[in-house]
Amino acid sequence: MAKFNFDKTLTEFPTNSACVEFASLRFGFRAKLLFALALVLIAQSIDAPSLSAVSDESPNIVIILVDDMGYGDASCYNSNSKIPTPNIDSLARDGMRFTDAHAPGPLCHLSRYGLMTGEYPFRATTGKWRQQPSIASDQITIASLLNASGYQTAMVGKWHLGFYENGYDQPLKGGPVDVGFDSYFGIRASTDIPPYFYIRGDRAVQAPTQPVEAVQSPGWSPIQGAFSREGLIAPDLELRDVLPRFTQEAIEVIDNHAKSKTEKPLMLYLAYPAPHTPWLPAPEFDGKSQASMYGDFTCMVDANIGQVLKALDRNQMREDTMVIFTSDNGPVWYDADVDKYDHDSSGGLRGMKADAWECGHRMPFLIRWPGNVAEGATSDHLVCFTDLLATFADIVGKQLPPDGGPDSFSFLPKLTGKPTEQPMREHLVIAAGSKMFTIREGKWKYIAGLGSGGFSKPKNVKPVAGDPLAQLYNLDADLGETNNLYQEHPAVVSRLKSKLKEIIEEGHSR
Repeated sequence: MAKFNFDKTLTEFPTNSACVEFASLRFGFRAKLLFALALVLIAQSIDAPSLSAVSDESPNIVIILVDDMGYGDASCYNSNSKIPTPNIDSLARDGMRFTDAHAPGPLCHLSRYGLMTGEYPFRATTGKWRQQPSIASDQITIASLLNASGYQTAMVGKWHLGFYENGYDQPLKGGPVDVGFDSYFGIRASTDIPPYFYIRGDRAVQAPTQPVEAVQSPGWSPIQGAFSREGLIAPDLELRDVLPRFTQEAIEVIDNHAKSKTEKPLMLYLAYPAPHTPWLPAPEFDGKSQASMYGDFTCMVDANIGQVLKALDRNQMREDTMVIFTSDNGPVWYDADVDKYDHDSSGGLRGMKADAWECGHRMPFLIRWPGNVAEGATSDHLVCFTDLLATFADIVGKQLPPDGGPDSFSFLPKLTGKPTEQPMREHLVIAAGSKMFTIREGKWKYIAGLGSGGFSKPKNVKPVAGDPLAQLYNLDADLGETNNLYQEHPAVVSRLKSKLKEIIEEGHSR
């Protein structure tokens, strides 16, 4: 983690009156000073000449993160998909499609933590993911990096990395505006996790005061369909309106940025809470897919993405904007669903959300950046969401501090085709939902246990005498992870176990 000793430096640096107001683990005026100092220290540690300095070549950056969409849902990854996704497909047509990109964890909060911080989520020691902030107050993030490099930073959507919740009439500290974002509009967690209410900045827009009953769709598993939990909901929030509301908020961010005529580039992080449950397609999307309500809801997600892309076009921002599209983890789509609807949300991968198997964390990952990324390109380079931090630092010409983004490797050379002397990612370490670890090295994947480690059955398998103790797969020959080679390659197992232990214990992988 990028840690700075605030107590030591409190008297060494002046405060910056333009810094965003912040209260972290401690509240009050001292905490506001600490965040001001954090921005100054981050700017200095990444060798930024000033908080407003930015290269003329620095692009706008729009990150679109969808929720629970499978590797095989978009047509550009699965020609047999039963879900039309023309807008997502357009990003593949006009940019680069990655085939070996991974979430840093196969669950919502794990994935988001790694994306924001450049650190594997299993290293996090702060917070409880929902009840308290998971990002430390002095930790560098993609938002604080770009903010300190002269970007306007905005977030819209699902946070799911915790707030200090001390009543709905009090500031919700520890969220997006306290880790580098200039503005935020969204919700605390998923749209099936109460209490349901909107947040603007660090304040609840309206308190959740009205009771709402749980919903379950007949014929679907308990975590599919229109599923949502009972609890309290704010009067101004309807679950079916959340997706289009976020799209409109994102479009307003883009429109307002263009109208402002500012020289600052924009970084917008749009975190859709869909097609995660509840699956609530608007009437005009009913029957748009051949994959039931899940497919129809995914069509609606694609259409909303299209509106955001049109906003960039309308404001003449397309040519100088990097658009990144991906999903936070694998889908909730069972074998029975594949058989029933003839739609494979996994795209041939094994498992589902939360699993150590590939479907849990191998994600669709698309980047459109006109003039810098070749149109219609495909890359099999190993990428993790944690790599965004180092890549953005590379784009703005900054160097991360030694303890910032400990698991982040820039993949900018793979985007632009320009040579580099920087180290590239060679290993990937992921902890599944049950903390079962996995490590990748080239074609080899080692899973430190038997079973999925997540939602798929069996979750955990007790080894039987004479059987393998864990799992080893050659993904080049067996992407579906059907042939466990643990007993055939003891030297590979030994090497990967040793490397896994090293990466975990050393606290960094770069």
